[in-house]
Amino acid sequence: MSSLRSNESKPIIAILTMPDNELFFRGNRTNFVDILKTGKDLGFLVYVVTVKDLILSGPRILGYSYSSEDQIWHPQWFPLPNVIYNRIPQRSDEMRPEVKKKLEECINHPSIQLFNPFFFNKWTLFEWLKKSNSTHHLVPLTKRLRSSTTIEKMLTSHSYLYLKPESGKAGKGIMMIKYQTDRKMPYRLKIQNHKNSTTYETARVTKLWSRIKKEAGSSPYIIQQGIELSSIQNRPFDLRVLVQKNVRGRWGVTGVGARQAGKSSITTHVPRGGSIEDPEKLLNTLFGQDTMRTIMNRVKSNSLLIAYQIEKAAGYPLGEMSIDLGVDGEGDIWFFEANSKPMKFDEPQIRKRSLERIFQYCQFLAMNKKTNSV
Repeated sequence: MSSLRSNESKPIIAILTMPDNELFFRGNRTNFVDILKTGKDLGFLVYVVTVKDLILSGPRILGYSYSSEDQIWHPQWFPLPNVIYNRIPQRSDEMRPEVKKKLEECINHPSIQLFNPFFFNKWTLFEWLKKSNSTHHLVPLTKRLRSSTTIEKMLTSHSYLYLKPESGKAGKGIMMIKYQTDRKMPYRLKIQNHKNSTTYETARVTKLWSRIKKEAGSSPYIIQQGIELSSIQNRPFDLRVLVQKNVRGRWGVTGVGARQAGKSSITTHVPRGGSIEDPEKLLNTLFGQDTMRTIMNRVKSNSLLIAYQIEKAAGYPLGEMSIDLGVDGEGDIWFFEANSKPMKFDEPQIRKRSLERIFQYCQFLAMNKKTNSV
């Protein structure tokens, strides 16, 4: 194992992830390769490090670099990082005592910067955004799912409802309830599976509740009013906005993508049958060019307001997040989700800009005195 020296004019960046007994580390390796390649092209020293190997008290750290020639990850000794980019892959990883301890150590370190230390919780996000005058109008009616009474009450004013795990990811565990008075079995529960969905029908709310509890298990859920999303050919779509901080440490919109639901799917997620679309084309088809431009501008400005409010309420520095927004038939915008560990965008121009922004913000962090509050 060789040791590398730093480029003194630019910060050293470590991508933090979890160890793996067979493959050195876990996480999205193609994403890590892209980040390392971009860092090299921009003149940064960047490496992957595991929670286990991140020992901040020593003079150097065992990390991993990637050889594009032989497509192999190599262990190497690296200098201590100036900035740590948290890409711990799972919420369950973050809950481990040793990981919590390591993240706290990074947060409290006098000079090393860490951004996006934790995953978001859905319920907490909605609570944060409801408290702000600038964002509360974007939030659908959302409650914690604790009994069948909540379902019955909300169905009196909303034709359908979504049930979402508070700590869900990529559409996993989402359910939808419809109440149709003209049916013999009016309660209809649609459960999202890997690439399709299962429908359960019943006449009694007690049976509905039993089925929901069986599906949810011990996971806490939220219940939310259904929004009639704009759709083309009976396929609803929503918008995915990537917001990141720039070299001045200010929030900016890196790009806006669109995801259109697959047939019979209750979510727009690509792994569950959704497709990647051009947001301007979709909105132009439905609303015309002038209204499309107005909606796109509002999507961007509202995304920045959401990012400011989430960071303010969280109380610790954030550098990026992806935000899921819906546009209804009237052109109104709704907030559905924010993710502090964004999955990579498949749109090439957004992807390229997103990788560059990571290093721009790391440069800002390294040049500014550390603060653990916003």
